[in-house]
Amino acid sequence: MRKPNYDKFPHTEIKGKDAEVFNGYESIINELKHKLRTVTKDKIIITVECYHGILANELLPAFIEGLSPVLTVKSTDANYDNDHVLNMIDRNLTEDRVRGVLSHHHMDEFFDPLKIKELQDSIKNVNSGIILVYGTGATLIAESDILVYADLARWELELRYRRKEVANWCSDNFGEDGLRMYKRGFFVDWPVADRYKRKIFNEIDYLLDTNIKNEPKMVTIEALHEGLKKTSQQPFRVIPYFDTAPWGGQWMKDVCDLDRDVSNFGWCFDCVPEENSLYLKYGDTTIEIPSMNLIYFYPVEVLGNKVHARFGEDFPIRFDFLDTMDGGHLSLQVHPTTSYIQNEFGMNYTQDESYYILDAGKDACVYLGTKTGIDKNEMIENLERAEKGEVLFDDEKFINKIPAKKHDHFLIPGGTIHCSGAESMVLEISATSYIFTFKLWDWGRLGLDGMPRPIHLEHGGNVINWDWTTETIMKNHVNCFEDIAEGDGWREEKTGLHEREFIETRRHWFTDTVKHNTNGGVNVLNLVEGDEAIVESPINAFEPYIVHYAESFIIPASVGEYTIRPFGRSEGKQCATMKAYVRI
Repeated sequence: MRKPNYDKFPHTEIKGKDAEVFNGYESIINELKHKLRTVTKDKIIITVECYHGILANELLPAFIEGLSPVLTVKSTDANYDNDHVLNMIDRNLTEDRVRGVLSHHHMDEFFDPLKIKELQDSIKNVNSGIILVYGTGATLIAESDILVYADLARWELELRYRRKEVANWCSDNFGEDGLRMYKRGFFVDWPVADRYKRKIFNEIDYLLDTNIKNEPKMVTIEALHEGLKKTSQQPFRVIPYFDTAPWGGQWMKDVCDLDRDVSNFGWCFDCVPEENSLYLKYGDTTIEIPSMNLIYFYPVEVLGNKVHARFGEDFPIRFDFLDTMDGGHLSLQVHPTTSYIQNEFGMNYTQDESYYILDAGKDACVYLGTKTGIDKNEMIENLERAEKGEVLFDDEKFINKIPAKKHDHFLIPGGTIHCSGAESMVLEISATSYIFTFKLWDWGRLGLDGMPRPIHLEHGGNVINWDWTTETIMKNHVNCFEDIAEGDGWREEKTGLHEREFIETRRHWFTDTVKHNTNGGVNVLNLVEGDEAIVESPINAFEPYIVHYAESFIIPASVGEYTIRPFGRSEGKQCATMKAYVRI
């Protein structure tokens, strides 16, 4: 047992901009009134453009009361109705509870041009005073004199779905099956909203943080860019979040100092920028924004030229935790091949991944690949009967069950049947298209919602690589360690990934300073051994950055050279980091 020092609320501190952040509605309204006095027009349009999921029943009344507009225009009045939108996105939603096809729709496609014209005419009929235009797509209706962008973190939006506080965009599906709501968000709502955010971002005057109910915070666009720019030039962490799972364990409660009254924690999204938030701290005020804002607006600085050229404004590396200590097996599963995910779901790349074992009990294991000599038709038939509840799947007849111990590394390119067994703490290192898991068998249990978790035998059967049998798995997928270099107080190993995966991983064992270089591409690391380490710039380009055991952290490509050494409680002891980067 170690004393918990995992930081659940990391932030980037921005100095000299305290006067450009505003806490609470009173302060926000006062700042907007001050801004209004600089506009020399009789008719002034204030637009509050909203990310999907903003609580209008809180935000809109506060702005109306504070600003006393002569006219309030809501973008929802110009949306197409639910049936029209459903017909428009039917191909993207599919009948599957979990997976759809990625939408390439644009914001304006969800609005009726005739209704927009009616709203625009109502604005033209006003000769003087303040006009408030509010909602998702509000900037399609009028040209703004003052533009506020109300933003929302992805995880908070997911929680609002669960709490039945919001529906999907252009929908009346309050309280629908949570998996279907998440799916619609993932494949339609969020891509459309993010695409539009990138389009208008440089036009906004203020960003409004709406993540905590009745505690809004606002920051000027200049101060926001100052924060994003600083973050893009130094080590940083995104805000982790933790979630329960049918197979969840107890390890993270101790190591990450989580609520002991919760039944389990199976997931930690420790470094998944598409889902995580970023904290920017200005004096006493912390602004929370989606961490993808950083990638959207400083992509080359964070990703590097070559990675950006290959992946665009995607963050291609994902680190997360899977805790089954005192829990159960994950579902037996397989991820699609690249060609399959492109052809079936419109995604650019698949979830190639690996399991790095942070900790393990005595009976820990990983299921990986099919056994040599099995009959694949017999196995599929057995899975089909198990799905119907006729039999229990005979996992040990068909699948390799490999003992796992701390610091083992299992390589899992798309097409590999796999799952972590109970009594394991996994650092999952993968490409980021994380929703594409085809479950083959879930050990006969129900999900936390009391419903059977979706099984996808048809998709899974189409992508299983039957050539990855026992001998191949043991040779090419398990602990493929190779010594690379060593020096005084450090040693570097190559640990993977598989030749079919675009991510390279390196492990450094060290008792002294280790030199690193981003070599023009983003690095993602985790301190897998040791209590604390410190990341430093040889030329003092950034302030020293302290990381703790099990924390994942990002080194932007722009950093170039950096060093890591034991720190604090770890001085004089051996530490280790796992580093991932894109092979270029």
